Amino acid sequence: MSQELPATIPAALFYERADAIADAARELAQHGWTPATSSNFSMRVDADHAAITISGRDKGKLGRDDIMLVDMQGKAVGTPSRPSAETELHTQVYRRWPDVNVVLHTHSRTQSVASRLFAKDGVIRLEGWELQKAIRGHTTHESTLNIPVFPNTQHMPELVTQVDAWIDAGKPLHAYLINGHGIYTWGHDMAEARRHLEALEFLLGCELDLRRLNA
Repeated sequence: MSQELPATIPAALFYERADAIADAARELAQHGWTPATSSNFSMRVDADHAAITISGRDKGKLGRDDIMLVDMQGKAVGTPSRPSAETELHTQVYRRWPDVNVVLHTHSRTQSVASRLFAKDGVIRLEGWELQKAIRGHTTHESTLNIPVFPNTQHMPELVTQVDAWIDAGKPLHAYLINGHGIYTWGHDMAEARRHLEALEFLLGCELDLRRLNA
């Protein structure tokens, strides 16, 4: 591996994070949620760094050498490799919520279609679904879970600003979609982030089914 680590980060810690990211990515790829090298995944390493997938790698074949280190501004650390173009969206989450340690971004068909369908509304309002309880902080189906849909752009600072504005307005945020793109969600650890991702994939699919049935 060409990754040079800061003296403050034990190699074993970085490798542990890299292996966990690669394992999760390969499993999510098997669901068809990471087509054509899309999607990106990261884990916090310490207060100042995160491990993230290298840009353009096949997520179904990831290994330790496909993960790199970045700082909390999304800049590569100790490697010439290039991180995902959307790295700033990952590090934004880590900066905003110090208790979050994993960020997952996928491009499933369901997520992509839902993002287009609800783009004009700017939000997907989930209500009455039992599986909303899979999302941290939701203990009953008698609640509302709003998933914003932000306009797509290749200019990451613009997306970062939109996400910041949602949070700064005091609106709860557990995940978001980008129009014509995919979903971002996160968690305290890999298990929680995976639970959130799988629950939201299911719930978005249910909403799409209802639209078709009620058409």
